[in-house]
Amino acid sequence: MNVLVTGSAGFIGYHVCNRLIEEGISVIGFDNLNSYYDVNLKNARIKNLIHKSESSSSSFSFEKGNLEDTSCLEFVFSKYQPNIVINLAAQAGVRYSIENPMAYINSNILGFANILECCKQHSIDHLIYASSSSVYGGNQLLPFAETHPVDHPVSMYAATKKSNELMAHSYSHLFSIPVTGLRFFTVYGPWGRPDMALFLFTKAINDNQPIQIFNHGNMIRDFTYIDDIVESIYRLISLPAAADPKFDPKQPNSATSWAPYQIFNIGNSNPVPLMEYIGEIERALGKKALKTFLPMQPGDVPSTSADTRLLERFVHFKPSTSVRDGISKFVSWYQDFYG
Repeated sequence: MNVLVTGSAGFIGYHVCNRLIEEGISVIGFDNLNSYYDVNLKNARIKNLIHKSESSSSSFSFEKGNLEDTSCLEFVFSKYQPNIVINLAAQAGVRYSIENPMAYINSNILGFANILECCKQHSIDHLIYASSSSVYGGNQLLPFAETHPVDHPVSMYAATKKSNELMAHSYSHLFSIPVTGLRFFTVYGPWGRPDMALFLFTKAINDNQPIQIFNHGNMIRDFTYIDDIVESIYRLISLPAAADPKFDPKQPNSATSWAPYQIFNIGNSNPVPLMEYIGEIERALGKKALKTFLPMQPGDVPSTSADTRLLERFVHFKPSTSVRDGISKFVSWYQDFYG
């Protein structure tokens, strides 16, 4: 197996590459190492992957480039001839998409179109790509299920992820490419992104600085530990999407298709109130947070919750790491990495 992982210097991409290397799989990492957040953290991830591959039976090659650079992406596909592609590269961040929407158009839409075209040209066996729980937008029926309509995004980030699902379906239908889309629910864990709540809260509490708590703390999230995400992805690699023989075009749903196309939620299925989550960070750090309560941010939603029954039936695995265990592991990594 020869796997191309885009976004390999990112949080989820790094952990996926790490697992594949452990399994003895040849991995090609692709990332633009942009400055959306600390490039030193991204470089440290890549350095770790290179070091790990050198002491294993696997191989890890890294190429720097942008998804929207057509010639660069074509070069990577031609040089390494991957048969599996895991597309985790994207411009991340709901709030930043309000300030800089064109970054999302370029990376998440134009870049993804280039991924699809390369997969078509090189007859890829299976494309797995990152979508997001944000596609559920203004939906209020919980838990979110893959069969629910996702037509009301509340941020440009969410709109680009919904676009990815539509684009993937068209290529799956037209060119019979097996594609699997993954709607991630608030992923956290060691090596996490500095712009996400767990990192921001941990850093602020550790430095005796106040934390910003939006919607006055009245938030609920389906926090999903990184190892559960990686285990799900690893199991899905060898289970390419297939046409659903029970799909009824007269009563369609967004989870499957007559084409080799599938959507899965990956969440913990155990939503946690934000204030309880903060309490676990305080417990792990052994100190209380200074709290600043603020109104809801534009583009945000008050609650998320994942229905993961489709995933559980398909891969025989249920994400279940508790926030207490997950936060403890993150805090241990944070204190070790940053001293």
